[in-house]
Amino acid sequence: MQSDTTKSTNSTSERPVVTRRLDNFFLGLADVASFIGRFFREAVMPPYEFKEIIRQCYEVGFRSLLLISTTGFITGIVFTNQSRPSLSEFGATSWLPSLIAIAIVRALGPLVTALIAAGKVGSSIGAELGSMNVTEQIDAMEVSGTDPFKFLVVSRVIATSFTIPLLTMYTIFVGLLGAYINVSQNEQTSFVSFMQEVFGAITYLDIFASILKSTVFGFTIGMVGCYKGYHSSKGTEGVGKAANSAVVTSMFLVFIEELLSLQIIGAIRGS
Repeated sequence: MQSDTTKSTNSTSERPVVTRRLDNFFLGLADVASFIGRFFREAVMPPYEFKEIIRQCYEVGFRSLLLISTTGFITGIVFTNQSRPSLSEFGATSWLPSLIAIAIVRALGPLVTALIAAGKVGSSIGAELGSMNVTEQIDAMEVSGTDPFKFLVVSRVIATSFTIPLLTMYTIFVGLLGAYINVSQNEQTSFVSFMQEVFGAITYLDIFASILKSTVFGFTIGMVGCYKGYHSSKGTEGVGKAANSAVVTSMFLVFIEELLSLQIIGAIRGS
C-alpha cells in the first residue's frame, strides 16, 4: 500500500507543468536570472579582486588589439569601396565621409568589436571556466577559503564591460583611418577636410549610444561566457560545448540587443 502511494507521488512530481521542454526552458531562465542577481550582489560586496580585474582587462583588451586593429581597418576600407559606386551614380561622392562616419560610429564599430570579442573572449572564458569546473579547481577554491564566483565570474564580467567600450572607440578610430586612406587615394581629400565632415555628421548622442551599447555588449559576452563555463558538464566534451555555446549565444544576444538599441535610439533621436 505504501509502495503504491509512493509511486503515485513520484509520478505526480515528475509530471511536467506545461511540457517538459517548456519547463526546462523556464527553469533555465530562472537559473540565469539567479546567476545575474548573484553577480550584482557579489560585485558590490567586499572584498574586491582589483588585481584579477586588471589582469582580465589586459587579457580582454591588450591581447585583442591586433585582431581588432586588422578587422576595423579592413571594415573601413571595404565599406568605403562598397559605398562609392552607389554615391557616384548621383554625383554625391562628397558625402562619402559623412556616410562612413555615421555607419561606423552608430553600428559597425560596436557590432564588429562585439562579434570579434564574442568569438575570441567569450570562447576563452567559457573554455577556461569549463576546464576549471571539470578538473574541480572551482571546488578546491571554495575549500581554500576563496570565493570562486567573485574571483572568476565578477572579475571577468567587469573586465569585459569596461574593456569592450574602449575597444569599440579604438575600432571606430581605426575604421575611420582606413576609410580616410581609401578616400584620400581616390578623391584626394585632405585629412582636415575628411575629419570636418566626419565630426559634422555625428552627434554626442551617437557617441554616447555607441559607448552605452558597447557596455551592454561587453556585459553580455562576459556573463554568457562565465555562465556557460561555470555550469559546464563534466568531462572534456563539456569544455568544448561550453566554449561553443558561449560564442553562439553571445553573438545571438548581441544581434538582439543591437536591434533593440536601434529602436530605442531611433525613438530618442526622432523625439
